[in-house]
Amino acid sequence: MDEKISVIVPVYNSIDCLEKCVTSICAQTYTNLEILLIDDGSTDGTDRLCERLAAEDDRIHTYHKANGGASSARNCGIRMAGGRYLGFVDSDDYIEPDMYERMAGAMQKGPAPIVQISRDEVDEKGKRLPDVCVPPDHERFCGSEEFLKELLLHRGDCSFCTKLVKKELFERHCFPEGVLNEDFRLLVEMLQEIEGITILPKQCYHVVCRAESTTRRRTQDSFSRVFMDIVDNADRVQILVDRDHPGLHDCAVRFNLYQRLDYLLHVPIAQMTADNEFYKKVVRYLRKHVGATVSNPYLTGKNKIYLLLLTMAPRKVRVIHAHRMARRNREKTA
Repeated sequence: MDEKISVIVPVYNSIDCLEKCVTSICAQTYTNLEILLIDDGSTDGTDRLCERLAAEDDRIHTYHKANGGASSARNCGIRMAGGRYLGFVDSDDYIEPDMYERMAGAMQKGPAPIVQISRDEVDEKGKRLPDVCVPPDHERFCGSEEFLKELLLHRGDCSFCTKLVKKELFERHCFPEGVLNEDFRLLVEMLQEIEGITILPKQCYHVVCRAESTTRRRTQDSFSRVFMDIVDNADRVQILVDRDHPGLHDCAVRFNLYQRLDYLLHVPIAQMTADNEFYKKVVRYLRKHVGATVSNPYLTGKNKIYLLLLTMAPRKVRVIHAHRMARRNREKTA
């Protein structure tokens, strides 16, 4: 007998894309599922759209809550879910009709409590973008330490949207609320308790990359807190690796340095000041790890050059980098 899958969709002001998302879930060839639309305090009429969609398919259930962010909405869905397996779909994405059939089949025949499908990225017009995560050639089981290494080298997929997870794993875990990069943090925790993850090759999950994404929205003088949260998560994983996976030490150092590079290449120049404690902490770390930057086998030559330049003169390098990026953008639009 097929086990029920609960598909949790956090929804916030998604009036222009939710119907396409939900239609793709309803079209699944795996029919023993429930769809939980968790309206996270929408103000644009999405709450009414959720109710209409629920009225059209009795597998859809809508819950309304005060705004608390995507993690809060997901945790609400987990509490309401009645399925043995849990899946997650973001409201601006869509999936192939056979996605959950493939994942459930792998779950039922294999030992892993998490199954991952592959994904691709498209823009708002549906144009295919370069792969962020390269899919494997065939179905394979990836041990937990190997999967952690892939995450640390930015080759793995930490998104829970591409995962089917046994609900029992969430008895001891939940999505951290009030932070971004939360999928990475939770997945690293879960990897410590399981043997590994089954990875499927077909790209059945379609990530729609929008100009104003939730995690990377920024203005000239402010930027998404995700760039600080990725640094905090790098510190967390370094402690965990050195305690439990010492063979991955260099991978974790590389991850730590790379996340700080990402922060420094995005923080607004106006915030690179002596009174910005987080910025100063990032720079201090780089200056203490010059040797590790030079010797780390997992950093590219370009990574090392940028890191060393930012270590010596972070603000000046960012000004030059900003001018180069602006010129490149002008050339693209010319």
